[in-house]
Amino acid sequence: MSPSTDLAHGGRLRAAAHEFRIPLQHWLDLSTGINPQGWPVPALPAEVWRRLPEDDDGLAMASLAYFGGQRVLPLAGSQAAIQILPQLFTPRRVGILSPCYAEHFKAWHGAGHEVELIDDADAEQAVERVDVLLLANPNNPTGRLLPPAPLLDWHARLAARGGLLVVDEAFIDATPEASVLRAASEPGLIVLRSLGKFWGLAGIRCGFVAAENAILDQLAERLGPWTVSGPARWVAQRALADRAWRETTAPALLAASERLAALLATHGLPSPSGCALFRWVPTPLAHELFTAFAQRAVLTREHDGGLRIGLPGAEEEWAKFEAVLAEVMR
Repeated sequence: MSPSTDLAHGGRLRAAAHEFRIPLQHWLDLSTGINPQGWPVPALPAEVWRRLPEDDDGLAMASLAYFGGQRVLPLAGSQAAIQILPQLFTPRRVGILSPCYAEHFKAWHGAGHEVELIDDADAEQAVERVDVLLLANPNNPTGRLLPPAPLLDWHARLAARGGLLVVDEAFIDATPEASVLRAASEPGLIVLRSLGKFWGLAGIRCGFVAAENAILDQLAERLGPWTVSGPARWVAQRALADRAWRETTAPALLAASERLAALLATHGLPSPSGCALFRWVPTPLAHELFTAFAQRAVLTREHDGGLRIGLPGAEEEWAKFEAVLAEVMR
């Protein structure tokens, strides 16, 4: 079975500018779900550029502190783990709660696994028949957020028969209480985290995997040395340690998400779900709306069945989006 979503990623602003013949500087990009007002990166010392990355540079300690003492493996974005993890296992029956980030299907199917797309409502039954259950929490693209209790129950039931629960938590940092990463040292649970979304640092390509030591060691061996660049490690260490910025940013993002939901509803586009970094608008007119927004230099993310719309940043971006929204929905 093939996934219903295509593999074109958000953020392809240059391609959109070319397709719709609108100069790049006029666009508002709401397609990525990345914090538009991300962590303020300071100037990097010159030696960071001259030296090879070193494992004892402080990132491991910063990661332990941020992730509650859980060992994690840093890698070049959680995408690196998505691509390599399926290669660590012999062919299995894999269930993916869908809709979901389509790279998961591509990676597991491409590695020879039997992959099934599963509705949330069928998850309980799927736990009894699949060997691997995979989900994004919050979901990408819908923003649906499941509490830890059912996920930990699914993990226990899968692990009891040698199965595996994989949870992609790329968008969870504003709601850390929902994370199951604290249990990831136990067999049968793998958790993916990203530095790109909440911190707005997608360009440095840094993410993390939490799992039992044997899986982390296998991943590290497959990836080889220097999987994360020295500058990325330097930035990641300091971003993770910036508790004050994090504690201010999380509520601000959640408030912005509610503001976006209210704005969309005012103009006839109800958003029943979303997370701190985007809203989901289920609609059969997704393609028509995507095109109408793009013709006015606003880039959204189209999925089968709806639109994912990220947060504007500065007030002038909110004003532009509201004006375009009013024009499109008039």
